Formats: sequence, C-alpha cells, structure tokens
Amino acid sequence: MTGHAVTARDGTSPPSGLTATVEIVVPVHNEERALPGCIDVLRDYLKRCFPFGWTITVVDNASTDRTPAVAAELAERYRDELRLVRLERKGRGLALRTAWARSQADVVVYMDVDLSTGLDALLPLTASLVNGHSDVAIGSRLARGARTLRGPRREIISRAYNALIRWTHGVGFTDAQCGFKAARTAVIRPLLDKVEDDGWFFDTELLLLAEYNGLRVQEVPVDWVEDADSRVQVFSTAVEDVKGLIRVARAKASGAARVPDLPRRPEPRPAHPDAVLTSRSGGLLWQVVSFGVIGVLSTVTHLGLYALLRMWLPVLGANLVALTLTAALNTEANRRFTFVSSRGSATHTHLLGLVVFALYYGLTSVALLGLHALAANPPHALELMALVCACVFGTAGRFVLLRGWVFRRAGGDGT
Repeated sequence: MTGHAVTARDGTSPPSGLTATVEIVVPVHNEERALPGCIDVLRDYLKRCFPFGWTITVVDNASTDRTPAVAAELAERYRDELRLVRLERKGRGLALRTAWARSQADVVVYMDVDLSTGLDALLPLTASLVNGHSDVAIGSRLARGARTLRGPRREIISRAYNALIRWTHGVGFTDAQCGFKAARTAVIRPLLDKVEDDGWFFDTELLLLAEYNGLRVQEVPVDWVEDADSRVQVFSTAVEDVKGLIRVARAKASGAARVPDLPRRPEPRPAHPDAVLTSRSGGLLWQVVSFGVIGVLSTVTHLGLYALLRMWLPVLGANLVALTLTAALNTEANRRFTFVSSRGSATHTHLLGLVVFALYYGLTSVALLGLHALAANPPHALELMALVCACVFGTAGRFVLLRGWVFRRAGGDGT
C-alpha cells in the first residue's frame, strides 16, 4: 500500500502517528476498454493530491471479455498499488461486500470505473472518516453545491427515486445511488451482514441501515458527468429497488434491521418534512403501516364493544363508551409504536388526543344519527356498516392530526 503522512494546509506536520490507509474499490464487468484509462487517471490523482496511504482494488464481476486479462496486466504493472479480485457472479453489491469485508484499510471507498464523479471530491469524502467525525460519506449529485451534467430522463428518474426513499423512510441524505461512497471499515463491516442485496440496491440498503442504526452519514456535493455508455436497466432496477424499500421497512418494523455494538451518534435534526421522528420510527412508511395495524385492531374492538353495549345503551351512549375506551388505547399505542418521539410526554399527548377524539366521536355520531334520520329503527348490522364507513374517513383524519399536530408538538418534550 502506498503511504503518505497527513500534511496540514500550512505545510506543518501533524502529531506523530496521524496516518490513515484507504482502499479504493472499483467494480468492473466487461470494461476492457475503460479500465486502463480509469486506473491511470486515478493513480495520477492519488499520487499528486491524496495525503493518506492508499491502494486500489479492482473487483472483476464475472466478465466475459478481456477484462480479467487487462486487470491482471495492470495488477502486475502496479503490483505495490493495485490488487485484483475475481468473482464468478455479477453484482455491484457483491463486489463491494467482498472487497470491503476483506479490507485491512482504515477507510474503504467505492467509485465507478467511468469516473463520472470528479476526483476532487475524494479527499473531502474521506477526511471526515479519517478524523472520526463521520461513519459513512457519500457523494451527492442533489446536494447544494453539486454540479451535474446529465439528460432529463436520468435526472427525473434519480430525483423521483430519492424522493421515494425520503417519503417512505424519512432519511436525511439526498442521493442514495451516486457511485462515489466511503466508510470507516470497522463501522461498516457489521452492517454488511445485514445487507441482503448484491445488486444495485446495495447502496441504498446500506445507507438506510447505517442511518437507522444511528451512524452519521455525511454528504459531499460532487461534480458529475453522465456516462453515455451506462448499462443500467432502468425498469428492472426500479422494480427491484421498490421491493428492497419494502423489505427494509419490514426489517425496521420487526427490529431485524438493528445492528448491535455500533457507535452511537446524537439523533440528527430532521431536515425534511417526512424525516424520521426517531431512529425507531423509520419515517412515513413505518408510521402508515403501524397506524394502519393499530387502527384495524382499534376498529374491530370499537365495533365489538359497540355491538355488546348496544344491548343495554342507546345508540349515542353505546358509541361514546366504546369509542372512549378504544380511543384511549389507540392513542397510547400510537404514542409508543407509531410516533415514538412522544414517549416522554404522555399527559400532554393524551390531552391533545382528546381533541382528536372529540372530532372522531362527532363524525361517527353524525353517521349514526344520519342513519336513524333516514330509517326508523335500522338493524344493528346497518348501524355497524355506517360506523365502518365513518371510521374509514375518521381514521384518515386521525392520522393527519396525530402526525401533523399531536405528536409533532409533543415530540419536542419526548425522550
């Protein structure tokens, strides 16, 4: 591994021993033409501008052209600076998982062979990892200050995909799939065992797990030029990405996404309207799923109690008692499982929940009274149907009020 001592901007030397090693991984599949130029440009930059010890690792993903021979020639020519890993199965994620798991460097880096991302961002990408400030660093084409040159089709697809990630998982980063990432090796290695995808979704899954487990993800705005020879199959990749987002959301909900023994960072302040309220919640998708499950259970309980109480109480009395009991349980369940940030402010939460309950009770009562106004002495089954219809509209309204008012206000007092 080629090594360099870290040097400050004023030319002075840092304290003795302040060095770091960085391994730069370049996955390739049938890149016999692009690979030599990539390695030459990368080596030249590293030798001139990079202050840390470095090595380059080319991971050949089951290439069927002359890529293995070209890579072997480069490894022989630059034997002290470049090593070669050969895999018999395709997959960018598989390449990164294999190389990063074996790495002995302090920091591991990934970049595409087309060098679409300007190399001037490499030092900012790795510096915060070397000094321990961040755990993962990613190049972003969508962050403030980034400069990109690409067609409208890829621009729209990229922005739509990253918006989908934010809406469903409430993440703080803006660009999940830029081929320019780095991580502290000791921190990222435990996450690799949790990442299931070996293809294009690998990047996104790794970032989702890193942020969910409290790691600090830093974004570096990059200069990026689209590769006209890109071989990404957009439709099939998009389908697999959506499946992956759902799978990771399920893992968060079940607790399977939790990785023990990772460094704990302070919770980031949400920067997006759909950002995670706590590391547990997982964003809008988690909240919708959790609220829906609790809502179904609450509705079934409400209808059961109403049917039972209706044997002794008038229509509004039975609805009031049944709804009071289930609403209290519903609010507490959502406080603990859906909008976890309000856990430390139960009294305040339930007071605000009473206002939402009053509106919900008013809606269901209007539905029952309207039914009785239209039909004298309607059967109980018809009353239950009217309640179900009212509950559907009421539940949507409850979610909006709980998420946007009750728990957002109470969250500031929560723990």
